[in-house]
Amino acid sequence: MIESLSTIDNLILILYIGIALVIGLISAVGRDKTTQDYFLAGKDMGWILIGTSLFATNISSEHFIGLAGAGSVHGLSVGLFEWLAVFILIILAWFFIPVFIKADVMTMPEFLGKKFGDRVRAYLTAISLAAYFFTKIAVTLIAGGYLLGKILGLDVFTSAVLIVLLTGLYTVIGGMASVMKTQFFQAIVLIVGSLLLTLYGLKDIGGLSVIIEKLPASYFEIIKSSSDPNFPWTGILFGAPILGIWYWCTDQYIVQRILSARNIREARKGTFLAAFLKIIPIFLLIIPGLVAAIKYPNIKGDAAFTYLVTGDLLPTGIKGIVIAGLIAALMSSLASAFNSSAALISIDIFKPMRPRATESEIVLVGRLSTIMIVVFAIILIPLLKVIDSQIYLFLQQIQAYISPPIASAFLFGIFWSKSTSKGVFTALIFGGIVGFVRIIISMINPTLIGEFPLFHFLNGVHYLHFAVFLFLLTSFVLIVVSLNDKKIIISKSKSSEDVELENEMKHRIGTKEIEKFEIIEHK
Repeated sequence: MIESLSTIDNLILILYIGIALVIGLISAVGRDKTTQDYFLAGKDMGWILIGTSLFATNISSEHFIGLAGAGSVHGLSVGLFEWLAVFILIILAWFFIPVFIKADVMTMPEFLGKKFGDRVRAYLTAISLAAYFFTKIAVTLIAGGYLLGKILGLDVFTSAVLIVLLTGLYTVIGGMASVMKTQFFQAIVLIVGSLLLTLYGLKDIGGLSVIIEKLPASYFEIIKSSSDPNFPWTGILFGAPILGIWYWCTDQYIVQRILSARNIREARKGTFLAAFLKIIPIFLLIIPGLVAAIKYPNIKGDAAFTYLVTGDLLPTGIKGIVIAGLIAALMSSLASAFNSSAALISIDIFKPMRPRATESEIVLVGRLSTIMIVVFAIILIPLLKVIDSQIYLFLQQIQAYISPPIASAFLFGIFWSKSTSKGVFTALIFGGIVGFVRIIISMINPTLIGEFPLFHFLNGVHYLHFAVFLFLLTSFVLIVVSLNDKKIIISKSKSSEDVELENEMKHRIGTKEIEKFEIIEHK
């Protein structure tokens, strides 16, 4: 029993955890015979489970803490990322889903590898796993540890271990089927919990009219100036969609739910349901931050949310439901990250190394990989204290440094037929190096880079503007290298007689005209 909570609140938490575990374990029955069963739930998921799973996967504890915390400081403009997600999900439904499902793949690296070779597949696998450690698993554990520490009085490591044990139990046993069916229940709990917090918060301060009356006009400015340090309109318009395309349309963490659909129609309907549900955070996660700005004017950032939960705002029983909603969000996102990471290790690393491995061996590797990832994530927690107090904004910044090259590779790889393996791979490596340099620069003391003008310039560029720059730069590299590679391929395919004839023609009509002939011949 948790001493800081009443008996009723404790019973509510126990009831939530019990139901979640029962659903997860029952769903695991018969779901470990093949890799398709374990990693894609037998490719038999309907639209309701797909939609709620997409929503629950996306909404984690850093959303509860981060959106409310950022809302208490910046107001409604923090919801721009949530509004954008609605439109990106529609793009996913209409353009990407048919391509991915018809490709008959289990992972996104496998999809890109089919088109551009093993080295592209290996690189995307490695960068995806690294991203999951730092932008999903580790950050979620830190946010969860912070949350439970402040609300329940537990230390970070105890909280992390507790969360991992509860989530890992049904994830390891049942795989994707357990994850998605549990997320249906978790989505309901987190929506109800956030709704109750919003309603009680508005009741306590006197309603929406009080928010409008007492908060500065800047809190209600949706479109900020291009020089705004947090949400410049230029960055939101041009940079944020790049992050959205990467996250919602190309990342295994999200797309794995789409690949589990029984057909394209169910996948699309589920995606539209997720788009509808993504409207919820704008009202149920940001408004509590505005309430906190009025009720606790001296408290800013992530601490604002914990004050709402631990204070006198929520009566007995309601507090237990709200905390259950937070834990549901935390567990659902972690379960998705665990299962997606295990899929990458099993399908994109182990299977190519052991092509004769049996289905049961690959599933076993998936389970062992999940355990290994969990342990490694816990070890990383002390190393991630550099994270800014506003967790949600930090998460967006890291994604801005790693997502543009991947978004470029998928967009051009799918929709531009002249993309080549060399072009895509070169662009991924080049963009990855530039993004990594920016991450390092953003983490070190600014005084240490004062003598390097280029580093100083890069550090001063807003992360959303940097995403635009990196996307354009990476795309340029991809196009130039691909076109060059096409010419080399055409040249190598010529016979010795063709080469002799071409040399003679060059002397007569010029090199540029020859290149025109090559292009026509290629077409």
